[in-house]
Amino acid sequence: MQQPMTVIRPEPKVVDLPFSLQDVKAAIPPHCFESSVIKSLSYFVWDVFVVSVLYAIAHYLDSWFFWPIFWLMQGTMFWALFVVGHDCGHGSFSRYKWLNNLIGHLSHTPILVPFHGWRISHRTHHKNTGNIDTDESWYPIVESKYNQMGWLEKFARFKLVLFLYPIYLFKRSPGRKGSHFDPNSDLFRPSEKWDVLTSTICWSLMVGLLGFLTYQWGFIWLLKYYLGPYVVFVMWLDLVTFLHHTDPDIPWYRGKDWYFLKGALSTVDVDYGFINSIHHDIGTHVAHHIFLTMPHYHLKEATEAIKPVLGDYYRKSDYSVLEAFIRGYKNCHVVSDEGGKVYYEPRDL
Repeated sequence: MQQPMTVIRPEPKVVDLPFSLQDVKAAIPPHCFESSVIKSLSYFVWDVFVVSVLYAIAHYLDSWFFWPIFWLMQGTMFWALFVVGHDCGHGSFSRYKWLNNLIGHLSHTPILVPFHGWRISHRTHHKNTGNIDTDESWYPIVESKYNQMGWLEKFARFKLVLFLYPIYLFKRSPGRKGSHFDPNSDLFRPSEKWDVLTSTICWSLMVGLLGFLTYQWGFIWLLKYYLGPYVVFVMWLDLVTFLHHTDPDIPWYRGKDWYFLKGALSTVDVDYGFINSIHHDIGTHVAHHIFLTMPHYHLKEATEAIKPVLGDYYRKSDYSVLEAFIRGYKNCHVVSDEGGKVYYEPRDL
């Protein structure tokens, strides 16, 4: 007699928030969910214009007194372009997939980001935010993994936090396998193969162009015009990602204690001062994680609308950018191997 098949059912989630996703959405004016092609394009065109002007000024002055200033300014504009491509990756740039893909590649390829590869891994991050086991980027290291790490891995993970993004593109984060350039990586579905290949080819052509220009004009040209701004861009990307997801007061969840809304609230808003408008209000991160298809130019209004609903569940850093970074850098190293809700703990590195 054939034995009945064993059915494994997942444990129900622990739904313990005093509000639902529908409650939060109902508090936001409907127009905040609508994108405007003209408005979205205006941000892209403006960023490209500023990048072009900065290059023209740097080329005209060609002074080592100005180059470090140029690197800081242009690297910040590279970061602003990344945020435009970030909206394209979420589909919040426009309702047209072809336009999102086009502007996404035009924004990301020049700064050496494989648009589709990154877009897909970032989708995984948003679907699993706050989940220790399945989040994609800047998730905590558990105690047992930390104890197994060699000194070099610890040094890279905890000391070089502002320079890790290029490594992440090739190797992902600790405990995750695959590459953003390989369509056969477990990051991607078979149907996404050609998207990934397209972005990898675009990235390779950009590397080839930089190599050719370096051959023509020398390494100093590459340093002045590209490497300097690129390093600043990488630092911005890692800094912002770190600040929004690495804080001693932010809980992390596992198993049945995690679900989407609770995980999305495990992020923190950060005020970047006058940089807010330059990098398109990416500091409004809580609203962005709850409603990832909302255009960036509506996030400030949406944030104000949801604060009364979220109450104490809304988190905004009371520290300056530097203070918040130092606080996370010194105190956020590992989490416990056990427990449905855990917090970062410091370790002597």
